[in-house]
Amino acid sequence: MIVHAEGLRREFVLGRRRMLRRTPPGGRRRVAAVDGIDLRIDAGEAVGFLGPNGAGKSTTIKMLTGILVPTAGRLRVCGLDPVTQRRELARRIGVVFGQRSGLWWDLPLADSFALVRAIHRVPEAAYRARLDRCVDVLGLSEFLATPVRQLSLGQRMRGEITAALLHAPPLLVLDEPTVGLDLVSKERLRAFLREVNAQDGVTVLLTTHDLPDVERLCRRVVVIDRGRVVADSDLDALRTRFAGPRELVVDLVTPAPELDGLDGLPGVTGTAAEAGGLRRRFAFGPETSAASLVAEVARRAEIRDITVLEPSIEDVVRTFYGAPRPAG
Repeated sequence: MIVHAEGLRREFVLGRRRMLRRTPPGGRRRVAAVDGIDLRIDAGEAVGFLGPNGAGKSTTIKMLTGILVPTAGRLRVCGLDPVTQRRELARRIGVVFGQRSGLWWDLPLADSFALVRAIHRVPEAAYRARLDRCVDVLGLSEFLATPVRQLSLGQRMRGEITAALLHAPPLLVLDEPTVGLDLVSKERLRAFLREVNAQDGVTVLLTTHDLPDVERLCRRVVVIDRGRVVADSDLDALRTRFAGPRELVVDLVTPAPELDGLDGLPGVTGTAAEAGGLRRRFAFGPETSAASLVAEVARRAEIRDITVLEPSIEDVVRTFYGAPRPAG
């Protein structure tokens, strides 16, 4: 098991000026940013770690990587204690913080990579093979000689990902890795990370507000709020349980008034007509299969094309964000 946390808790002490509620005796109050999280991640998984601002995501990540010491609970990462074995843990994980650089600001990108190799004592042959792969897939060759401070955000993030992978860590922790990137840079990074997870077996733990990152990279989602886990499930299972209905979009050869009555079928929750009746939309619940609905439409009209739209991860997460939040 790559990550094993039980009852993980982290408290902070707030002084009088930072407190929003009445000051207790002594003028200080303890606040739990993470409040009893249980988390297990197996090798090779790709897990999205989601939650609203202030939910405790970054605090949890900092405890997993040894930056913060837990107030209570048990925690093992890559079989190590992140507090007492932080130096050894650093050799087994790669970490990318989207808002903070791990590269050397005034050095050319290639020199930053060389320093990473020296720090982790990566053999020359293995280092060269991994670097060449990243340069090729991520398109780094044009700016390897450019100082990091002169790189665009997209270029720097590709460099950050490369630096995090040069020592072949079994766990890659990504905190907002695509923040501020353009669409092309995002897609390039997502494709590369999918490859690293699928082909190399690198475990990926991703925190992000960019939900398409999760849809393209992760098979499992953990949602936290107020420092507590509120959902932990396979992404498809979460969609089925918490998201709204699916939608069947049908393009017809000719308008078909015969389809007007389909909103009365079991499982069909709504219909809509577009383009003068040449396009029909049918919302349907989990008790109805797409195949049976398509068959019913085909029985009544001649179909040119069909599309089934699944609920997005945004719909799922909105369910949790919109729900009443626990007191505390």
